[in-house]
Amino acid sequence: MARHDAVEVIITKRDGGQLSDSQIDWVIDAYTRGEVAEEQMSALAMAILLNGMGMREIQRWTDAMIASGSRMDFAALSRPTADKHSTGGVGDKITLPLAPLVAACGVAVPQLSGRGLGHTGGTLDKLESIAGWRAGLTTEEMMDQLESVGAVICAAGSGLAPADKKLYALRDVTGTVEAIPLIASSIMSKKIAEGTGSLVLDVKVGTGAFMKDLPRAQELARTMVQIGSGAGVHTVALLTDMNTPLGLTAGNALEVRESVEVLAGGGPADVVELTVALAEEMLAGAGVSADPAAVLASGKAMDAWRAMIAAQGGDPDAALPTATDSMEVYAEQDGVLTRLDAMAVGMAAWRLGAGRAAPGAAVQAGAGVEWHVRPGDAVKAGQSLMTLHTDEPDRFERALESLAGGFDISPAGTAFTPSPLILDRIS
Repeated sequence: MARHDAVEVIITKRDGGQLSDSQIDWVIDAYTRGEVAEEQMSALAMAILLNGMGMREIQRWTDAMIASGSRMDFAALSRPTADKHSTGGVGDKITLPLAPLVAACGVAVPQLSGRGLGHTGGTLDKLESIAGWRAGLTTEEMMDQLESVGAVICAAGSGLAPADKKLYALRDVTGTVEAIPLIASSIMSKKIAEGTGSLVLDVKVGTGAFMKDLPRAQELARTMVQIGSGAGVHTVALLTDMNTPLGLTAGNALEVRESVEVLAGGGPADVVELTVALAEEMLAGAGVSADPAAVLASGKAMDAWRAMIAAQGGDPDAALPTATDSMEVYAEQDGVLTRLDAMAVGMAAWRLGAGRAAPGAAVQAGAGVEWHVRPGDAVKAGQSLMTLHTDEPDRFERALESLAGGFDISPAGTAFTPSPLILDRIS
């Protein structure tokens, strides 16, 4: 590998130039090994945020991050693989019903997931509210479970794209999280290294999402689809609404319970709609013809869920944890709920103890928010709009502060037009 100088690489991008393939290969490798200092990578990340990257640079940056670690290979499995990645939202429990549903349709789902930070919940935190369930699996255990059950949701091993782990932490503390080339390469380096044959991206748009407006979300989605396609992975993105939180719950055990309701043939309509839509895309990408809505109704997805939980040491029949204290939030007037802000709900759930402020901090399994009405529903004065749950009652006050101004009740008869759940599709 050609040697470069970190300052020369920084200056190239600072002055609006394009980084060469060999500059990119060198800087990612040298940073991973500790030869490029954190302050130098901070300067380069800021230069990328301010001056952007061309598609060739982004593709090469992603490849270099993949090359910093190991790659998984599912070629030995008896069925094709498909994976889904969500950019994170509030009440976004879709992975939980989706993985067993797609597995029940005949496609293996290797879902390497993460933990939550801030107002977006982590899939592993949700599943860890199930008694006995464990997130850490060896590669051999993962392969065995994919062959026998068809779905696995577990923690990613440290060997996949280690450059991303270092760079992700750095972006977080240097104000460079928003750089689309860095977001896209971060997500896609892990997903490509994971070795899946096809990938569906759920790019959230709105107040509770990382991307607040549609044009930037479309740019991110297009970039990620190009990276995936360029790496030989069938990649599609759905842009989905996150102005209103998904379903009726935000919180770890609360969201598991709602996911099980979906697998049992019930659950909120929006969660079912998005689960089925993403399943259809995953099956199409894997080249498998099946009707996920019919499979969901048949109970086969529930069987796959139970097998998946049990295979990872969990008891699918165990009672889920509940918080020790709860508080109701009441409507102050009659009317129609015309807005429920996803960010306000997410922040309230976080402040109740469902999320963490720093990596590695503990979360409460039973904490979170349940809302009993959705935009468009009529409400009466004195009716409970939400129930807040926590093990630490002194958290209620901060949660209520988060919800202040987080919903609107308009006069009865106010016309309400719901926004579509799926805003765009990019392939």
